[in-house]
Amino acid sequence: MPTKTGKRNRRTPEVVYRNNKPVSVILDIAEYNEMLERLEDVKDIKFIENLKSKQLKFRKLDDFLTGYNRNV
Repeated sequence: MPTKTGKRNRRTPEVVYRNNKPVSVILDIAEYNEMLERLEDVKDIKFIENLKSKQLKFRKLDDFLTGYNRNV
């Protein structure tokens, strides 16, 4: 929640224990959303790296247009 100065207080995550073992964590929702965005960024980077490792294939425009179906 923003304070009067406009800065948000970040609460430390709370760990929930069951039988003396950690079973879950309670996070601030903004921190959770930020974490999801970072995970998506990592996934995107891996996808791009995979694309860059593949060899590019080119076709002539006429060859492409011959097999192109406009209804797709």
